[in-house]
Amino acid sequence: MTGSIAAIGAGLAVLGAGLGIGKIGGSAMESIARQPEAASKIQTAMIIAAALIEGVALFAVVVSLLAK
Repeated sequence: MTGSIAAIGAGLAVLGAGLGIGKIGGSAMESIARQPEAASKIQTAMIIAAALIEGVALFAVVVSLLAK
C-alpha cells in the first residue's frame, strides 16, 4: 500500500514541476515578445527559476520514494 502512495506522491511532484516550468516558459515568451531588448535578462531568470523548480521536484520524488 505504501508503495502506491509513494508513486502517487512522485507523480504529483512531477506534475507540479511540469506545470510550473510550463507557466514560467509561457510567461517568459510573453515578456520577451513585449520587451525584446530584455530577452537575455528574462531568459536568465527563466532558467534559474526552472532549475529551482526541478530541484524541488527531484527532492519531492526522492522523499516520496524513501518514505515507503
